[in-house]
Amino acid sequence: MMTLPINRYRFFQKLQPLSLLKKITGKSVTGCLQVFSRSGSWSIYVDEGKLIYACYSEKMFEPLYRNLQRLSQQISTLPREIHEQLRAIFETGIENQAIPNPDYLAICWLVNQKYISPFQAAMLIEQLALEVLESFLNLEEGSYEFIPESFLDDMPKFCHLNLRLLVERCQTPQNVGVASRREAADRQTSPTSQSQRSELFKINELKSKSKSTPNSFRTNGYRPPIYSLNSSEHRGQRITEPPVDKKIYTIFCIDDSPTVLNTIQSYLDEQTFCVVGVTDSLKALMQIVRTKPDIILLDISMPNLDGYELCSLLRKHSHFKNTPVIIVSEKVGFIDRAKAKMVKASGYLTKPFTQGDLLKVIFKHII
Repeated sequence: MMTLPINRYRFFQKLQPLSLLKKITGKSVTGCLQVFSRSGSWSIYVDEGKLIYACYSEKMFEPLYRNLQRLSQQISTLPREIHEQLRAIFETGIENQAIPNPDYLAICWLVNQKYISPFQAAMLIEQLALEVLESFLNLEEGSYEFIPESFLDDMPKFCHLNLRLLVERCQTPQNVGVASRREAADRQTSPTSQSQRSELFKINELKSKSKSTPNSFRTNGYRPPIYSLNSSEHRGQRITEPPVDKKIYTIFCIDDSPTVLNTIQSYLDEQTFCVVGVTDSLKALMQIVRTKPDIILLDISMPNLDGYELCSLLRKHSHFKNTPVIIVSEKVGFIDRAKAKMVKASGYLTKPFTQGDLLKVIFKHII
C-alpha cells in the first residue's frame, strides 16, 4: 500500500467527487487532478476539459493487463508474452517512482510497436477510465490538488473523453460493478451501442508531422490511419493488423566516462534497447554514421571534440538532421542550455540522472 506524507493526512476532508470532476470540465482547464486518500491516490488528466487518461496508484498495471487480455481476443498482433515484456520494461521503476506514469508509457509503447492501433489505444483508455472513475466516485474523504502541467503534456494523446458521459455510464444500473461493466463492453460491437459510444469521445486525428516537430509522435516512418467513431467502418468487425517484428531502438552514447556508459546500459532493457557506448568523440563520429542510431546521448565535456561541436557536425550531415540528440551534462545554467539550443540539440539531460529521467527523455523523443 502506498505511504502518504504526514502532511497529506492533516488536510483530509470530506470530498464530493462529482463536484471535483465538474470543476475540471471547462474548456480552459488543462492539467492533472490528483486526489489522495488513505487507500491510495487518483490521477485524472484533462486537456481542455476532456479526459485523456486516468489511473489509480494502487492498481496501475492490473487493470491494464486485464483489459489487454480482453483486447487480445479481438486483435491478432498482441503476443502472448506481452505482459512479461511490459513488466520488464515499465514496472521496474514503480517502487521508487522513478518512472512517471509507466502505465501510460506502456500504452504509447504498444502503439509505437504496432501491437495495437491508436484507435484500440483509445478504447483501452476508455475502459481504464471507467474503472478508475467507478472507484473515485465512492471516495468520501481525502485531499486534492490540481497541477496545470504534467508528464503527459509531452506524450501523444489518443482520445478526448467526455467526463460527464463517463460518469453517467458508471452510475447506470447495468454498469454498477466491474463484472457488469465488462459485459457491457463486450456488447459494444452492436450498432446501437456503437452509436452511443460515438457521443462519448472522439479519436484524435494523428496527422503526419515532420520529424523535426517538437514533441511529435515519432513512429519511424509509420503514420497511423485516422479513425472516427462516426464511421461504420469498425462496427461488428474484428480489428486486426498485420504482424510486425518487434522494434529494437539503438541508443548511441558518447561519454568519456565508462562508468556513465555502464550506468546507461544497466538502466535500459536489452530486449527493447541496443546500447552502443563510445568514449572517444573523434572515433564516435564515424561510428555514428555506420550505426545510424534512433537517438544519441552526447556528453558535453570531452577531450578533442566537445559535445557542442560534435552535435553541430551531426546536424550538417543529411542523415542526422532530425535524429534526436540529447546533451548530457552536469552544467545546468542558462548559457549551457542556450548553447545546446544553438547547435540544434533536441533535449538536455542533467547529471546525475535517475532511470526515470533517462527513460522519460528517451520515450519523449522516440515515441
